[in-house]
Amino acid sequence: MTLLIFLDYASVIVFAVTGALVASRAQLDLVGFAFIACLTAVGGGTLRDLLLDRNPIFWISQPSYLAAAGLAAVLIFFTAHLLESRLRAIIWLDSIALAVAVAAGAGVAISLNQSPAIIILMGVITSCMGGLMRDVVVGDVPVVLKQGELYVTAAFAGAATTVALNTFMPDIPYSLLIGAAATWTLRAGSIQFGWHLPVYKSTPPKSK
Repeated sequence: MTLLIFLDYASVIVFAVTGALVASRAQLDLVGFAFIACLTAVGGGTLRDLLLDRNPIFWISQPSYLAAAGLAAVLIFFTAHLLESRLRAIIWLDSIALAVAVAAGAGVAISLNQSPAIIILMGVITSCMGGLMRDVVVGDVPVVLKQGELYVTAAFAGAATTVALNTFMPDIPYSLLIGAAATWTLRAGSIQFGWHLPVYKSTPPKSK
């Protein structure tokens, strides 16, 4: 198994688990679990492959990705009640999936000899769009839009780290993994310590 395939499988499985946990909070049936899990698991990678004109799309070429997501959904359906805080589990598992998917998306773009800007964009799209689809479908506020959250920013920074290492220090191995680590560090810091970007605050117009 190549590193790219491993990263794709890892991101699919972890994102599927987060999707199934979200489905458990929404009290969906088993089919709902499978749908949300698979949507979350392959949504970002599907958009990535469509934009890169990568044919066939990764889960069509290897349906085992969907099988893995479906198995994760079934497992969570029968075990979600054992978690003390499903919301906290979702947040932390999503941070791991975000980091892995950044590496997967950037790695695919690198393998297709894309430009640095496209590599970064594919890392962000692969990592963020599945979770965005998940949250929109179940009616939650998408985490990518929550005030001050380091989410898209973390994905961008991780993908940019990968590009920088490949461009300026190509002899350093495992640039994808280092980029994933950078992504997770920023996201974890946002969760644990409240790291965030400044947010816009409107001010009333001055009275004349």
